[in-house]
Amino acid sequence: SSRHSAGNGLSSRRAALFSAADRRFLRLLAAALAVFLTALQVRTAGALQIQQAFASPSRTNNFVVDAVSRRVYLAAVNSLYQLNATLAREVETRTGPVLDNPLCHAPQLPQATCEHQKTLTDNHNKLLALDRAQGVLLACGSVFQGFCELRAMEDASRLAVKFPQDGATVFPSMLNIAANHENASTVGLVFRSHGGAARLLVAATYTGMGSDYFPKNHSKEDLRFENTPEIAIRSLDTADLARLFTYDINPSEDNVFKIKQEVKQKNKLSFVRAFVHKSYSYIAINNDANAGVKESQPNSILARICLDTDAPRRSAESRKLTESYIQMGLQCGSSGNIYNRLLSIYPADISSGGAAGAEPHLFGVFAQAGGRAAVCAFRVLEVEERIRQGRRNCSSGPNSDVQVLDSVIQGSGAECEHKGAIKLQEEQLNCGAAHLQHPLALRRPLKARPIYEAPGLTSIAVDNVHNHTVVFLGTSRGRLRKLSLLADLSVANQWSLKLAANEPVHHIMTFDPSDHNYLYLMTTHHLLRVQVSACGQSSSCSECVSAGDAYCGWCTLEGRCSVQKDCSSGTVGRSWISTGDGVQQCPSMTITPSEISRSQPGTHNVQSSSCILLEDTETLLNFQPRICLVCYMLCRMICLCLDHVTISVAIRVNNVSVVSGNFTIYECERTGQIHFKTACTSCLSTAWRCYWDPRNNLCVSSKESTPQVLLEVSDAASHTHISCWAGGCFLSVSVSVCCVDVQVEPLSGPLTGGTLLTVQGRNLGHSAAQLNVSIGRVPCSVLPQYYTVSLRLVCETGAPWEEMSNHVTVSVAGNAVGVSKDIFSFVVRARLLEFKPQQGPLAGGTRLTIQGQFLDAGSTVNVKINQTQNCTIFIKVIKCVMPPAEAAIAENVSVCVVYDGRPCLSTSPSFTFTYEKNPTISHIRPNKSFLSGGRSISVTGYGFDLVQSVRMEVSGVGQTSCSCVSSTLIVCQSPAANQSQQATAHFYLNEVLYRGEDASPSGRGPDEDEEPHADAFHFDYVEDPQFYTANKEKLIKHHPGEPLILIINKGPSELDLTLQEYSVTIGSDLCDITFHNEQLFHCTINRSLSASTGELPVTVRVGHFQKVIAMVQMGGGSELAIIVSIVVCCVLLLLCTVGTSLLFSQTVCLCVAGFAELQTDMTDLTKELSRTQGIPFLEYKQFVTRTFFPKVWSLDVYFKERSTSTLFQSSNSVRPNLEEGITLFSTLLNNKHFLVTFVHALEQQKDFAVRDRCNLASLLTIALHGKLEYYTSIMKDLLVDLIDASASKNPKLMLRRTESVVEKMLTNWMSICMYSYLKETVGEPFFLLLCAIKQQINKGSTDAITGKARYTLNEEWLLRENIEAKPQNINVSFQGFGMDSVSVRVMNTDTIGQVKEKILEAFYKNLPFSQWPREEDVDLEWFPEGRSSRILQDLDDTSVMEDGRKKLNTVFHYQIPDGASLAMSMKDKRENTLGRVKDLDTDKYVHLVLPHDELTESRKSHRHSHRKKVLPEIYLTRLLSTKGTLQKFLDDLFQAILSIPPEKPPLAVKYFFDFLEEQADKRGITDPDTLHIWKTNSLPLRFWVNILKNPQFVFDIDKTDHMDACLSVIAQAFIDACSLSDLQLGKDSPTNKLLYAKEIPEYKKRVQCYYKQIQEMAPLSEQEMNAHLAEESRRYRNEFNTNLAVMEVYKYAKKYRNQVSPPAVCPHTCGGVTVLSVCEYDQLHAISWEASDHVSTESSLNSASPSGSDVSLVVKHKISFVLGKYKR
Repeated sequence: SSRHSAGNGLSSRRAALFSAADRRFLRLLAAALAVFLTALQVRTAGALQIQQAFASPSRTNNFVVDAVSRRVYLAAVNSLYQLNATLAREVETRTGPVLDNPLCHAPQLPQATCEHQKTLTDNHNKLLALDRAQGVLLACGSVFQGFCELRAMEDASRLAVKFPQDGATVFPSMLNIAANHENASTVGLVFRSHGGAARLLVAATYTGMGSDYFPKNHSKEDLRFENTPEIAIRSLDTADLARLFTYDINPSEDNVFKIKQEVKQKNKLSFVRAFVHKSYSYIAINNDANAGVKESQPNSILARICLDTDAPRRSAESRKLTESYIQMGLQCGSSGNIYNRLLSIYPADISSGGAAGAEPHLFGVFAQAGGRAAVCAFRVLEVEERIRQGRRNCSSGPNSDVQVLDSVIQGSGAECEHKGAIKLQEEQLNCGAAHLQHPLALRRPLKARPIYEAPGLTSIAVDNVHNHTVVFLGTSRGRLRKLSLLADLSVANQWSLKLAANEPVHHIMTFDPSDHNYLYLMTTHHLLRVQVSACGQSSSCSECVSAGDAYCGWCTLEGRCSVQKDCSSGTVGRSWISTGDGVQQCPSMTITPSEISRSQPGTHNVQSSSCILLEDTETLLNFQPRICLVCYMLCRMICLCLDHVTISVAIRVNNVSVVSGNFTIYECERTGQIHFKTACTSCLSTAWRCYWDPRNNLCVSSKESTPQVLLEVSDAASHTHISCWAGGCFLSVSVSVCCVDVQVEPLSGPLTGGTLLTVQGRNLGHSAAQLNVSIGRVPCSVLPQYYTVSLRLVCETGAPWEEMSNHVTVSVAGNAVGVSKDIFSFVVRARLLEFKPQQGPLAGGTRLTIQGQFLDAGSTVNVKINQTQNCTIFIKVIKCVMPPAEAAIAENVSVCVVYDGRPCLSTSPSFTFTYEKNPTISHIRPNKSFLSGGRSISVTGYGFDLVQSVRMEVSGVGQTSCSCVSSTLIVCQSPAANQSQQATAHFYLNEVLYRGEDASPSGRGPDEDEEPHADAFHFDYVEDPQFYTANKEKLIKHHPGEPLILIINKGPSELDLTLQEYSVTIGSDLCDITFHNEQLFHCTINRSLSASTGELPVTVRVGHFQKVIAMVQMGGGSELAIIVSIVVCCVLLLLCTVGTSLLFSQTVCLCVAGFAELQTDMTDLTKELSRTQGIPFLEYKQFVTRTFFPKVWSLDVYFKERSTSTLFQSSNSVRPNLEEGITLFSTLLNNKHFLVTFVHALEQQKDFAVRDRCNLASLLTIALHGKLEYYTSIMKDLLVDLIDASASKNPKLMLRRTESVVEKMLTNWMSICMYSYLKETVGEPFFLLLCAIKQQINKGSTDAITGKARYTLNEEWLLRENIEAKPQNINVSFQGFGMDSVSVRVMNTDTIGQVKEKILEAFYKNLPFSQWPREEDVDLEWFPEGRSSRILQDLDDTSVMEDGRKKLNTVFHYQIPDGASLAMSMKDKRENTLGRVKDLDTDKYVHLVLPHDELTESRKSHRHSHRKKVLPEIYLTRLLSTKGTLQKFLDDLFQAILSIPPEKPPLAVKYFFDFLEEQADKRGITDPDTLHIWKTNSLPLRFWVNILKNPQFVFDIDKTDHMDACLSVIAQAFIDACSLSDLQLGKDSPTNKLLYAKEIPEYKKRVQCYYKQIQEMAPLSEQEMNAHLAEESRRYRNEFNTNLAVMEVYKYAKKYRNQVSPPAVCPHTCGGVTVLSVCEYDQLHAISWEASDHVSTESSLNSASPSGSDVSLVVKHKISFVLGKYKR
């Protein structure tokens, strides 16, 4: 405030320095700046601009606009906003979060109780509607089972009606209205029945049991939708609150549409929109049960229901909803290219085709897999007629076109029935009847062709503007597109606008009810009011009208472009010119003459296409050109320094220029006076007509002014022939002696003469009569008509009749003679030898080349086709372009050459040209390009052998040359574009525009049996592709001489780029692309790079696009080089000892195969992770059980059931006296001094083992879980003692192990505090990594007994033999499972047990692993063709013996073919005959390999005599293969662990790390390494490594031994990343260390960055941390039985009573730590023993004991007495 006051004072002093005028100027400047800044906020794109915007912090759900008040109501997650017309906030109210559980009834149900825990749940708005008549806003949310509220329209924060009323009878059906899940759909509308009562039609997706939305708690309860229909008409009459929201409005009515429970899985309805047309309600639906099954079939449905909004029907019987219900499919697209999912629909009346007036249409946006979308339009009249015809057909008996939905909804019967000869009335045809079959579905969908196709469309709105259809489309990438359609619904123009933050557009858009020039639309976090036209951008009538925007027109009397309602005279005829009127209707003015001499004043005509009288602005505009003004111009004064003046002429109305023009008044005499030094040249150079008087040396305006000959502009084409002195001019020919310069062309001609010889030069006389031209003795007759004074002449040569050559001589009036430097030759007649090509297309354009001798003889050469058409010559040699064929001539035409008008010269018949059928273009692929251009476009068709040149022109983009590859293929490079757009490609073949089937001007189109071909082709431009390295690193280290393999990821793109389109260079070296798919590609260089030092750029090129994505730093190493070196050394060593060619060839092959496996595709793995359920997280209490008591949980299930599991049971069964005793001892534990002393005393006992310490810590954590802030303070006090003890020794060893109570308490504290972060941030990438490991292991063979696998991360678990295995698919059905057969991928080396496990995973993947049956609980039966079925087992009578061991049966053993059918069923009882396969005795059984120690000896046996010899080290490359596949998943996991989400930072980590730094400062520990180690030991190694090694603590999954081995490698990599010491790697280092040697340095940087980010976070106060801990305690306050935990803690006190009690007197200090003295301890122990009697002895727990309460009272007093001493 002091600073504010000081600022005000300074402002006052400064203000005094300015005058009043200065202050006014500053205010004006500030106002101008404000206007400018406001203008900057308006984002404009063509004909669209955002007018107002409202931002919502939470995700938006719905909005609705009130047509009267123009208010906008916006519903978002947990919020409801009331906005005015300019989107300014009027009211905001919170609607959530609320305590809710989807398994509980709505709390508005008075009698409802719920045993399930409720949590804070977000409220997603599902339905928002207005009822202006009652003044209420209907808002339905996802919480409370889809509960709806009625709010006041004037103030949305206030409830208009309290519902339900206190004490009123309420049923669940009145509360369960909308869908209760954020992703489930709800649509609805409000209407009035014929009695005027308000009704609500609502349709909601089924979310009950069996649906994807029902909670996965495997409960059999379904409180939500046991009776809720999918569609219902409900009462909305606030005057009758007893029936509000009920669909039992009248006893005789049935207003529900409910799908039968048994067919709900086949009818998963997702509702898009409900709207009213006439008296019908239409509901647009998608059936998601068919999604992904048949992409070629439409899944979109249009349903219609009659609303009874008109007068009551003649029938007294009320209509059921299902009576009028009828549905039909909507198909957008034709077979093979169907857009099968409806995204948005909009009804609109438009003018189309030849229909008179506007006709109702339904416009829809439909999508197909891959994001491609299209717009289709359906005629409502056709919908209505199809409905009437369907009811007629159904009343005539069973019909293949109509289906009765009785099997889906309770209806009238199973199929259509013949109703006799009765004729259905109009009302019955439209709305059905009780005696007619219902509800109905039309089997044939209503089809429409796409009128517009584009990726990512999400929403649509349509308007009819001045009989023009305008379509608005929202996209998933935050764009609004505006399309102007022609009468045939084809696209004429389109514009695009980028919206806020590139957020997807909601599928509902609506126009401002009072002004259709504005459109409301909603994105993820914004509500926008968009002006649909920006007419003001056009400054002229032609620009305005030709823009093609139907909203805009030229307001003639105001001289501006505007919408019609903004044009004040827009109602006056022709005063507003629209797009449909055309540019020709724009006002224009023509003035004749445009120049007038000042010396000749006269009448001036002003001709205008529009005559607007100044006196009468109401006169209708006449657009017929006529003279409307006659102006008599007087001599106007011209400035002495000018020779002309320009006069503006304008017709103005109300001071606005309607049309304007200008003309010039000039004065030639003034020109000569101003430019007196160059009077002649200036006179003849004016823009108007002036004449030069050479006698008087004057510039005059008229020939009549002087009688002598004047010099005109036509006499002076060049100024070089005019000589000027002192302002005068005279002709050069008046000089007696003059030099004549001569240049001639052509230089040859025929002996017959007639060649037109052109002579150019200077001083060539002033008339043709003066000239004489000859070539030697041959005269050349001058042609006066071609003569130009002094400059040029043309003469016709005579005939010498013999060959000769000579100079050309020109004489002027016998005085001056000029001789040409060049020689003209008379030659023999030209000889034509051949021409090519001799055929071409009918459309013309073929370039002919004629070869021969003396072809240049003559001045004019013409090539004639059939002696009628000209073949245009374009260069000196005879090359010409063929004209189009004429209809009257044959396909074979003659070609001849005409010289100088002589007879046509030809060598017919050899000079015959054949017109062939025009080339045909069938397709262009691909039909899209990136913006940079240069993409290779293949143009396919036929007849391209006739094409000499091709040019591709993309409208609005540019053009490019193409090349003909063959007669059927042309290749073009796409031109570059500036922005993403949809365009049209045209082709010019031989410089003739390709016109498809009409390419021939002769009318000869394609053959009748051929399909017509388009003349233009759709062509899209999208953003340039994006590329980045696998880990997005910018610097890649590489060691020279080693192979280099790069994995390059591709960003999302619609380009479908092929392998041939990429090129990658590293420096100047080309990188070979060895693998490619939709997400990435690999490139490899197996040779030395051109540079061995420095950094080389990695450049990706696609067409003209190129980008450097990374730099390769030469000189670095990689783990690949280390391992490959080891492999190569082993190979060389063994080759030296073995030396056989067979072994060499096998080794080479296996090496190549090993490297090939490094090119695996990570995306294949992602596709296999098709788990449809959520991640199977364990509940919090299970997580605590497994982390706090890991040994108990994993080793002794029965002990768990007796002890730890009861920690989470309720304490209802504990008797009151037992509770009283436990409470007394708990009071002691809640004394901080007592508890710290108690822990230290126990830890000093020698037999108090580590296991006891961990158990005590976990019991204390359970006992104090309700007071985590107190527990934290205890932990901190114990840690201070631990730090003190460690600081004197080696502080870096602190927290390294879990050997004390406090270290385990810290582990538990971290587990509690990090659980939410683990579940919300780390859980998903961790689970994906586990799935990836499992899938990768399953991609190869796995030994069922030893557990070794082909793919692994752990060398000890690597299958070091080449087991030939092939994958195959089997079809399995599961008896009683309720699913169809499932295709399961197995290996032919899998045992039957392994096959069973894979089958169980396929069927139970949507359930937690704890609910799976075990493989020994099921039977597997095979049904071979032609044979009886057999039960498959790992061991049976068919098992074979191998090396004295029985071999387990495999898929290959049973010869089960690919695609075989198998059946699985549950066993009646478990047969314990074999046990687990992995526990089998390896001396008796074998699967794939023998144990390692017997492998060498067994190689000598017969079994290995025919097995391939291999080098086991070769298979180490599989470790790299597995690592490369899993790398992305591992990186994602480490990134999640070592990152700080801004929305939820890890407060506990910040708090504890600050605590460690504080303790280090207090003890003077400044070594940063020590602090780093403390932090690492407390979080990464104490918590994260424990989680990484034990995923079963977090998820309900099966952690196999092999997975455990792989996780150990990953955990070790994480440990190395947190370590400060550098890895010392060598040839003897284990491969588990080598595997991630390259990544460890990068991981180390991440860890250090994470610690730094934690350090830079804002510190937490004790109050803030305590509040956070209290919230954690509250969240799980009912999860634990703390009494039992206290009882278990007391057992330790009782066990060590004598050892803990010190022998000293009160008080006693031991080593600086105060412990219990004998007297105090005896007192407390005695007190506790009294309580323990109640705990330990069941007989004393009898509630009837009269002394129970007395004992409790005594104990309380004693405890209070002893604890009082501790307080002091």
